[in-house]
Amino acid sequence: MRILITGATGLIGRELGKRLARRGDVLVCLVRDVDTARRKLPFPATLHAWDHTRAVPAEALRGVDAVIHLAGEPVAEGRWTAAKKALILDSRVQGTRRLVEAVLAHGRGLAAFVHGSASGYYGDRGDERLTAESSKGEGFLADVVEQWEAELQPLLEHRPEVRVPVVRTGIVLARDGGALAEMLPLFRLSAAGRLGSGRQWMSWIHLDDIVGLFMHALDSADTGLLEGTAPRPVTNAEFTMALARALGVIENLPAPPPAIRLMFGEKAAIVLGSTRLEPAATRASGYRFRFATVQDALADLVSPLRDGTYLRVWEQWVPQPPERLWPFFCDAHNLESITPPFLNFRVLGQSSREIGAGTLIDYRLRLDGLPIRWQSRIDAWDPPRSFVDLQVRGPYRLWHHTHDFEPLGAGTLMRDTVRYRLPAGWLGNLAAGRRVADRVERIFDFRARRIDELFGRP
Repeated sequence: MRILITGATGLIGRELGKRLARRGDVLVCLVRDVDTARRKLPFPATLHAWDHTRAVPAEALRGVDAVIHLAGEPVAEGRWTAAKKALILDSRVQGTRRLVEAVLAHGRGLAAFVHGSASGYYGDRGDERLTAESSKGEGFLADVVEQWEAELQPLLEHRPEVRVPVVRTGIVLARDGGALAEMLPLFRLSAAGRLGSGRQWMSWIHLDDIVGLFMHALDSADTGLLEGTAPRPVTNAEFTMALARALGVIENLPAPPPAIRLMFGEKAAIVLGSTRLEPAATRASGYRFRFATVQDALADLVSPLRDGTYLRVWEQWVPQPPERLWPFFCDAHNLESITPPFLNFRVLGQSSREIGAGTLIDYRLRLDGLPIRWQSRIDAWDPPRSFVDLQVRGPYRLWHHTHDFEPLGAGTLMRDTVRYRLPAGWLGNLAAGRRVADRVERIFDFRARRIDELFGRP
């Protein structure tokens, strides 16, 4: 299929696009900035510049069989100022309106329009058991979702042959984004506890399942509502206990509601509100969940982070085959060109003429102004698909870096998986955890830019 995706650079969009590309679908993405999106997207796609204030380019819909609409200003980022609230609303309402208008005008061969919506429709409902068919709640997000979904009406009226599944997504649990990633720094330090009373319900879903549900909606779901939440919602107290146990840390004192409201302002409503949404319609449609309990979901996502371990994955698609990329990484000195200048990184030498399993490589760099000697060992070498380097001597208790080169489409999905631990245990995490994490992000952002410059064109 040829599929048009909006919101492709977001948490769900990146994983969904990758899964679609792996099965052979051809992807077209509407993005705000083409150059930035090209570095961020871990899959091949034709990119068109677009935002909610502009008409959708007609050529973006040429030959498209289905649309997956995920775009919208992030709700959880930043305080809800008047300007932020207007952007949350306008990006969804106007964006959907313009996309529907473009489909009606140019999408004659369209078979499905999958609309990503939100469980915020139900508002704060205490212990009430909710499903897709439950009534609208109260509050800003409920009003946003109502207006957002109303923009689908012209499509439903004028193109009844097009399937229009609507997925009302709950709290998506993922290691490298969303609400869970925001919680992890404090939980790592045993500095977090339940929020308020802890009795409020959280309707969550594992990232793998929400991606699977969008695939299911694309392929087979009928027009109508689907709950993008796992079968067993939990209270905040239950979630907090499960997260602390999965991390192997101690749960701290609860955060009182006045402090939460002071910190988040009006946005505290999504932290303290209670939504107990159960996936009755989703299960009836035939979708089978991989992660039904929050304990299983958190074990998958955060158990690798026990004992102070940090785990981060960066992915980037480039339009070159692995065989073309591999020789670049066979020369250790090329690492200097993809490492940011602030590290003053230099390769001093290696223990064998050709890099392979067991090769030792010596480096020199500066961290926070201090000169550092670093030695890595190549622990695995599998041309042209993967290699692993492990710090033998250096500033970390552990630095384990896996480089994967996965053929995808007419190019390569490059994946860097880094596991590291800081010295001094919890004290090191407290003193430098956030600073080091930010620095590592800067390093790999620079790396992505340089790789795009070197290999990002066919």
